[in-house]
Formats: sequence, C-alpha cells, structure tokens
Amino acid sequence: MKIADVRTHVLEHRLDRAFQSASMRFDRRQHCLVEIVCEDGTTGWGECLGPALPNAAVVRAYAQALIGRNPLETEKIWLELYNLLRDQGQRGLTVTALSGIDIALWDIKGKRFGVPISLLLGGRFRESVRAYATGSFRLEGVDRVESVAREVAGYREEGFHAVKIKIGFGVEEDLKVIEAVRAAIGPDMRLMIDANHGYDVLEAVELGRRAAPYGIDWFEEPVLPEQLDAYRAVRAGQPIPVAGGETWHGRYGMAEPIASRAVDIVQPDICGTGGFTEMRRIADLAAMHGVRLVPHVWGTAVQIAASLQFMAALAPNPPRPEPMEPILEFDRTENPFRQAVVKTPLEHENGVVRIPDGPGLGIEIERATLAQFALKEA
Repeated sequence: MKIADVRTHVLEHRLDRAFQSASMRFDRRQHCLVEIVCEDGTTGWGECLGPALPNAAVVRAYAQALIGRNPLETEKIWLELYNLLRDQGQRGLTVTALSGIDIALWDIKGKRFGVPISLLLGGRFRESVRAYATGSFRLEGVDRVESVAREVAGYREEGFHAVKIKIGFGVEEDLKVIEAVRAAIGPDMRLMIDANHGYDVLEAVELGRRAAPYGIDWFEEPVLPEQLDAYRAVRAGQPIPVAGGETWHGRYGMAEPIASRAVDIVQPDICGTGGFTEMRRIADLAAMHGVRLVPHVWGTAVQIAASLQFMAALAPNPPRPEPMEPILEFDRTENPFRQAVVKTPLEHENGVVRIPDGPGLGIEIERATLAQFALKEA
C-alpha cells in the first residue's frame, strides 16, 4: 500500500450578510480539504484549520515527500513532515497543513483495517456526545442585543443544552448582550463567552467580574494568545474559568500554557494542532496536569467527524462512575457546504450528535458538493 496522489479542495461560499468576531470579519466561508489517494484506490480525507489557500499551498509543498510512502506509518510521516519545515515555523500554517494530511492518513489506516479511528486510538468510551451551539457573531446592519437573544432562544428550542456567544466588542456592549442572552435561554442552559482575543487584561478582568453573576461556564480567548502572562493575570483576576488554545499548535505550543495553568480549559483543534497523531499527546499532557480538554471545532463535516472520533476515544479525567463528559462545539453560522460535503450529514438530534462507527472517519464524501463549491480563482 503506497500513496499515489495528494490533492487539495478549496471550497468557498460568499455570504449574503457578513459577520464579525472581535478579531475577524467573515464575508465568505472558505475551507481546505485534503484528499490522499493510494495506489489501490483507498482514499483518505482530512481538513486544515485556518486560511484555505495558504493551507492548500503548504499541503502541496509537503506532497512531494508523501508520494510512494506507506500511509500506515503515521508517526514516522508526521515527524518527517514536521522536521521538513520546522525551521520556518513550529506553529501556524506548517502545522495546520500537516493536520489535514495526518487526519487523511488516519482515515486511510481505519479503512485499511476496517475500523473507526477511535478504535485505533485505543477504544471508544462513548457513542455520542452532547453538542453546544456556537454562533452569535456580530451581524452587520442589525441590532446586536436583539439579534443574539433571538438566535440563542432558537438554539434552546432545538434542544441544545449550552450555547457560546461572541464578545470582545467593548465591556458595556458585551454585558448588555450577556444579560439579554441569559434572559433568553433561562437559568438552566449553559452559557460560554468567547472574546476571540479582543480584550486587554484590564478589560477582560472587568468583564469577567461583572459577567460572573450570569453563570458563565468559561471565558474563551480573553486576550492575545501570545501573551501567556496576560492569560494568567485574567485567570487570577476574575472568577470565570479561562479557556483557550485553538491557536497553540502542537505539543510544544501547548506545553507551557498547560504546565503553567494559564488556562483552566485547553481547546486544541484537531485540524490545527497536528491531527490525531499530535492530539493524543496533547490530551495526555492535559490529563497529566489536571487541565480540562474541550476541543475547538470550526469547519466542515470532515472536521466534525475527526473531532468526534477523537472525542470517542478521549478517556474520562478523572475516572469516576459519572464522569464529566466532553462536549462538541457545533457551528451554527451560515455555511451551505458544511454538512453537504458528506453523503450522510453529522447533524444533531436534540443537541446530541452520534459518533460514526464506520471505517476511518466513518464518512463518505459527496463529490458533487466539492465541484459545486470549488473555489473559482480569477
């Protein structure tokens, strides 16, 4: 069994209405899928977190080192590819592109042995997970307080047990949104806030202190991800548990914030932090230091499937008869190809998502969707 071809698929949809986080404006959805084809016809699929075109370029740079290789040698290939570009970056695009490749190789491995990736990772602790709805970005041209409250009320009606909203636009404005959201979802639904590193320490501490009475599960990315001392200051200065990590790629990027307890909850993204090969190491690192792990998820059904396979094999920490179960981030923003890239969508039912039990990722790609949403480059 040898690798014969490495392909990238950049998908794009231009949004009718742009939306904003504290650090980005989205006027389109773009995602990069990775397809690895073996000589016997076996195909594996992966996805890269982050800017689609640069990711595709780095995947193509890696591709020449993959042709003719045994795709089952996931550990060996991961290390060789990482070493290939480590002098140019131990984080960022070099690792997000590698993530898509690694996921595709594990998909091939599962198909080769006829089992889901979660079984190859050591076994399945669960067959489904509860999902929390991510959305509530700032829409351009609408009243933010009213629109976000209406949106989260809809998630409650759909059966979600928790919701995460976007903040980072200013303390006073954000507090009005948080108050309206809590009123809309009631006292029992879990609520998380995500500032997308839009605050400095003083703002984050003030927001955390004043938002705490609304019952916030975690305060995500309060400050810039490079500023670990700032993370520690926010954690010490206000009562809400601090979360972060979607931009701390790989074990080396995760080591200091976990060991120094810069966060209470670490959020690696399997499509950004190095794929299954590296995600296992990060999970072990978090468990060793008693830091809770809740994966970040932002992408298509390929990304969702990979995250679900990882979560199926994620050991309870600490082990107990009724463990604290992981929860799945479930993007609800506009993206018509998110679920359409697979023949059987990975949708929720009353806020619960079943984990595929087919070989590899447990999904089948819908190639007509790849053609429909393929980026039309000028």
